[in-house]
Amino acid sequence: MHRIAVRPLAICAAALAILQAGCGSATKTVSVSGAPATSQTQATGTAATSTAASGATSTAASGGTPAGTSTRSAPEPAFSEQEHGGDALASATAVLRAHGYTPVNTTDYHPSQALGVLIGMHSGSGDGYGQQAFFFVNGHYIGTDASQPSATLRVVGQGDTEVTLAYPLYRSGDPLCCPGAGQARVRFQLNNGKLTALDPIPPLRSKTEPGRY
Repeated sequence: MHRIAVRPLAICAAALAILQAGCGSATKTVSVSGAPATSQTQATGTAATSTAASGATSTAASGGTPAGTSTRSAPEPAFSEQEHGGDALASATAVLRAHGYTPVNTTDYHPSQALGVLIGMHSGSGDGYGQQAFFFVNGHYIGTDASQPSATLRVVGQGDTEVTLAYPLYRSGDPLCCPGAGQARVRFQLNNGKLTALDPIPPLRSKTEPGRY
């Protein structure tokens, strides 16, 4: 009688184990079948994120600029040239001040040219008269246009190795404000490192001849 009671219990236990295994199997199957969609979406998003991050890193590493970052519109050589030009102009201005002159128009000076010029006004002049042209070769001061200053003069043309100056011409009775004899243009040219006047520099005015004031 004891053996007969044991066997049904064993059979029920075995059946219960089989049912539990079957239910667990079904649960596992449902779970796995729903996972790929979520996993695929996450993987795709992750891949996109990784690609974007990889692209940004690659761009920055290769010298580019990530989107949304402001950059200079001019290439670096242009900025370097601009900075160098500012230093050259400051040096040229210092030369004029050392000689007792103040620049009249700093835009006349082109440091990119082999021959540069800067018109200076005598610092003690209260009316703006008393001017000279200061010449530079590759930034180095080489001298002035004439040994004595003119009332006024201006730059009317220039290239890499040539500068043209205009001198107002005065007659004997002309006031400083009103030169009545026109103007003389003189070309200065750099030749083998030396500055040469290709045209006669007008002399100072006299009682009989017009000239520089």
